[in-house]
Amino acid sequence: MARLSLRMVLGLIGAVVIWLGLNVSLGGIVTLGWQGPTDFLTVRNPDAFSVQDNHIRFIAGVWTGVGVFMSVGAIFLEKFKSILLALMVMVFLGGLARLTAGDPALLMSSKIAPSLLMELIVFPLLGLWVYRTTREETIK
Repeated sequence: MARLSLRMVLGLIGAVVIWLGLNVSLGGIVTLGWQGPTDFLTVRNPDAFSVQDNHIRFIAGVWTGVGVFMSVGAIFLEKFKSILLALMVMVFLGGLARLTAGDPALLMSSKIAPSLLMELIVFPLLGLWVYRTTREETIK
């Protein structure tokens, strides 16, 4: 039952990550609007914006890939154990990077805090769950 629950959680989180990644990789900095309004910036330097927008699309494409690997890992748990553990560490490091913004009010806001809690608490716990579940199977 624990294995099935783990697979379901990995698949669900993977699907959400894919959705979030596609929102930005296909929409760029202004996104496709799947998470809210897109009228939050004014471009004053179109050339510089285009470069940064392209970089953001790349990063969001990588995030989409994280979701794909999590979803596939839900199916092929043992084969993807190392990849899943690496993804959990990468997301945790991304959460730590948020702390460099130096704006505690923003980090604790309802717009950021849920993501930060997922990255710093849920993903490490999910990694521990993957490790323990696949370790138990290896021992048996």
